[in-house]
Amino acid sequence: MPDGRLTEVGDGVLAYVQPDGGWCLNNAGLLLGGGQSALVDTVATQARALNLRRQVLGVTRRPPRLLVNTHFHGDHTFGNFVFPEAVVVGHERARTEAEAAGLHLAGLWPDVRWGDLEVVVPQVTYQERMTLRVGPVRAELLHVGPAHTTGDTVVWLPRQRVLFAGDVVMSGVTPFCPMGSVSGSLHALDTLRALDPLTVVPGHGPVGGPELLDADEGYFRHLQRLAREGLAAGLTPLQLAREAGPGPYTELLDSERLVPNLHRAYAEQQGAPPGVPLDIPALFREMAQYHGGLPPCHA
Repeated sequence: MPDGRLTEVGDGVLAYVQPDGGWCLNNAGLLLGGGQSALVDTVATQARALNLRRQVLGVTRRPPRLLVNTHFHGDHTFGNFVFPEAVVVGHERARTEAEAAGLHLAGLWPDVRWGDLEVVVPQVTYQERMTLRVGPVRAELLHVGPAHTTGDTVVWLPRQRVLFAGDVVMSGVTPFCPMGSVSGSLHALDTLRALDPLTVVPGHGPVGGPELLDADEGYFRHLQRLAREGLAAGLTPLQLAREAGPGPYTELLDSERLVPNLHRAYAEQQGAPPGVPLDIPALFREMAQYHGGLPPCHA
């Protein structure tokens, strides 16, 4: 897949979008103001991270001094180490989860050329909300998890009405919540909708507007309906996924995520609290079984 490109989405705000948005091909962002800059997320491989750095330095006078991670997953954080000048900021749980995960993501796709990676976790953490200032640009960091994970951060720019949603929002890509919550994702989407964003930069896929929130809400409500029906019929999540298929969401990338998502939906229907840990390696094995092999990762 081609490298990402920086595109202006607001005054002093650029989105870095990597097509096609599938596994490990995430988006990032750059904030500019008063001769200063800050990043929102990095990328998965060393080569892609170095390309991101080249593009960032092509539009800034000096390297970013701040780097916000929206959550702990390696596609958003593995490139942190190529920005040694930046202080990494994230939610307290994102730091804990990043420390626990290490380079685990790279082991899921051993054929990807990850490069010589070094894990750099958030050095500054917060719990509920935090304000960053990049020159005149004001960025509000909001904890909206458990949703995609339990340590999700969104970055809201109230003046520009631009929202960097991390993987709480996907665009043309199947949402993914086995490490977070279905009901929590719906609550998070309500929170984001109340901000009244004009532009939404999703964690994966093309930049859009508030319609992305509506599309993802539809998917999560579909998951809840399927889980209720599957439990009533005595089906396992894998059996239900095979019977139901992606349904109205067949056009979304990475439709195999239905299997681990259903495990989360089943757990919540049976009374599990949002974010309670599931056996993620086992869910990935089931997902690969449903898919007919390991899903492709083109990072």
